[in-house]
Amino acid sequence: MAELELGDNIGQIPDDVKVVRPKVLSVSIKDKKTLHSAFMPFLKNGGIFVPTENRYLVGDEVFLILKLLDDAQFAVAGVVSWTTPSGAQASRTAGVGIHLQGAEGAKLKEYVQAELADFPQPQRPTHTF
Repeated sequence: MAELELGDNIGQIPDDVKVVRPKVLSVSIKDKKTLHSAFMPFLKNGGIFVPTENRYLVGDEVFLILKLLDDAQFAVAGVVSWTTPSGAQASRTAGVGIHLQGAEGAKLKEYVQAELADFPQPQRPTHTF
């Protein structure tokens, strides 16, 4: 193991290393019908479909800023779990499914489930499955 000298650049990132920061997505959902269409309860911590024309890959880390219904706000880390590209079959909305992460993701899932508990389940398809 190499010894470090006083003044060594400890904690600095070398110039040849690319740092990838999570992309930030911001979405506002104002009604329960839209929330139902975007919510993915079948993922461990839940998930949200975010309409976007931007290109993402499955596994991309993102940071989601979400404003819901009664002005509740959440800021949560997530991972892209699937993508719906522009021009998808059946006129599907382009966007990404974000699998919520961590304690904040679990909190958001509980909040959405509570908000949708008394919401009638429509027979129309959602943005998810």
